[in-house]
Amino acid sequence: MKQFFHKIMSLTMAFVVLFSTMSFTLNMHYCGDTLVETAMFLKAKGCGMEMEKPSADDCSIAKKNCCDDEQLAIQGQEELQLQVDKISFEKQIFVASFVYSYINLFENLEENVVSFKDYSPPLVTRQIYKLDETYLI
Repeated sequence: MKQFFHKIMSLTMAFVVLFSTMSFTLNMHYCGDTLVETAMFLKAKGCGMEMEKPSADDCSIAKKNCCDDEQLAIQGQEELQLQVDKISFEKQIFVASFVYSYINLFENLEENVVSFKDYSPPLVTRQIYKLDETYLI
């Protein structure tokens, strides 16, 4: 059981490190004030109402485009603290007390305590399954 918890904790910590250092981009396409499409890692396709550019220079469209694209870049953590000597004394005390209390949680769990070991079961005077006519098949 203890090994199972250690595996879960190590997997959780690996995901925390992975997602804290990963950067990604979120692209959003608005048509007017309404969010139409959201895309991660890719460019948002759009709603199909974008204005096309005129083919000739003498022809111009005076209308404003109603669609808008926004890009939200979320930066991950660039520097990881790998050295323990830079951790403050208060954080070291917290980590030490957490590890100590976590290890002591599982200290006496191998010992099975049976509270009814000294008591004998009641004597059966009648066979209940025959009285109720319920049989296992």
